[in-house]
Amino acid sequence: MALIECVANVSEGRRTDVIEKLARNIRHVQGVRLLDYSSDRDHNRSVFSIVGDAAALQQAVFSLFDGALAEMDLRTHTGAHPRLGAIDVVPFIPIEGASMEACVALARATGAEIARRFQVPVYLYEEASTDPTRRNLEDVRRGQFEGLPAKMARPSWAPDYGPRAVHPRAGASIVGARMPLIAYNINLSTSRLEVAQRIAATVRHSGGGLPHVKAMGVALHDRGIVQVSMNLTNYEATPIISVFHAVCQEARRHGVEPLENEIVGLVPQAALAGLSESFTRLGPIREDHILETKIRQTRGG
Repeated sequence: MALIECVANVSEGRRTDVIEKLARNIRHVQGVRLLDYSSDRDHNRSVFSIVGDAAALQQAVFSLFDGALAEMDLRTHTGAHPRLGAIDVVPFIPIEGASMEACVALARATGAEIARRFQVPVYLYEEASTDPTRRNLEDVRRGQFEGLPAKMARPSWAPDYGPRAVHPRAGASIVGARMPLIAYNINLSTSRLEVAQRIAATVRHSGGGLPHVKAMGVALHDRGIVQVSMNLTNYEATPIISVFHAVCQEARRHGVEPLENEIVGLVPQAALAGLSESFTRLGPIREDHILETKIRQTRGG
């Protein structure tokens, strides 16, 4: 059986009862396995890592939408992480015996059915996109939920599927196909958001920094510190350890110390090669962070 992963990003990270309901919805779908889910109160966001074949994964996504639309309303949502929708991003990722072409086909079919079934506008991104101006997630999400009505009024931003009107509670969703990425954060010993923002601007690819790195500065209000929050889209070309050293160097240049490493969700085993003692001191990599380990455990061996 070809194995595909879906890493669904949901704009809810504070209400435990809602998060657990969404997890139960996924688990009730036959043929999928919920490998991992994690939430962040400051980001107000949860990430669900699910694996299965194409048909089962599609049903799991629909079940996630059922639960989210019953519980969420973006008109009252606040959080540090940018978002366009209640179910914000739904990427499909080839894992074992699956091709990128199969993931693209799954993304397009799922996006079309989401729009039809839930009346939520859907934008395609990354490999599933048919428009180069929509390939990058940050371009699709620019303006966020609040700016979506004006954005959708422009002819160039009609959704790929569904109504050309914002869903009043759920906004719009972004569905695509991509290779594995690593959600990687470094917390800093300061409450000054501008420091994290400057570091993020220096290390991210769009600012002339490291290739395949997307980064932003985020305030963790509950803890009184800030974070450089990153997506590493090609860990082979730009390893985690290179990003770690770059952020640490920039942090110390601004007179602050790195406090903690944080990997959100799962990471391929190969991405952990070459990590140094200084890296692991700021946050050891647990077995339950490793994608292959989680897949093996859920298979019962």
